[in-house]
Amino acid sequence: MKKRTILFISIVLFIAVLGLIYSIYLLNGNNDLKLIPNLNLSNIPSSKPLTKQFIQNYTVSNGTYPKYITINRIGLENIPVISLGLLANGSIATPDNVFETGWYKNSALPGNKGAMFIYGHVSSWTSKGVFYNLKYLTKGDLINITNGEGKIFRYIVQNVRIYPYNSVNMNQVLSPINPNLPGLNLMTCTGSVIKGTSEFNQRLVVFASLSS
Repeated sequence: MKKRTILFISIVLFIAVLGLIYSIYLLNGNNDLKLIPNLNLSNIPSSKPLTKQFIQNYTVSNGTYPKYITINRIGLENIPVISLGLLANGSIATPDNVFETGWYKNSALPGNKGAMFIYGHVSSWTSKGVFYNLKYLTKGDLINITNGEGKIFRYIVQNVRIYPYNSVNMNQVLSPINPNLPGLNLMTCTGSVIKGTSEFNQRLVVFASLSS
């Protein structure tokens, strides 16, 4: 009886693992992104969908802060922008949820001189993240940022660049592509997952300038 119980549990676990692998396969489709589970669960963002009520009631602590980002080109409308600081190791924090974006609070405010930096996840183990389709943006596409006072700032994409994950030029990423105009720079992961981790081997950055 005991052997049968152990066998049954083993079969159930095996089926569960196959189900997880299959769900990841379906999510990737023909895309070049590969979602590979990482046994380190401490840095895995939540995949809990944001409710309409949460999005509608979302507020920021300062009216000049970015509140929502809208990119019609890739189907994003009024996505909450949370405020992010630095981690203990000096790197910029990332959103706790794959469906939120994060504004680095030491970067520029909407419409202000300098560059506003916003990060969004590309995916989790089983879900496409908010910036999953960011790679489809091209020069001339429009990005709208709504601040806490309801004012909309329109930015136009100027360039899209890809960096190796371990050699991102943060001076470029945190600077406006056109020094004469306020900038907006969006970042996400891209490429393929480094074996044995949940880390992608590239970073994609979209550089945009405020519409004059």
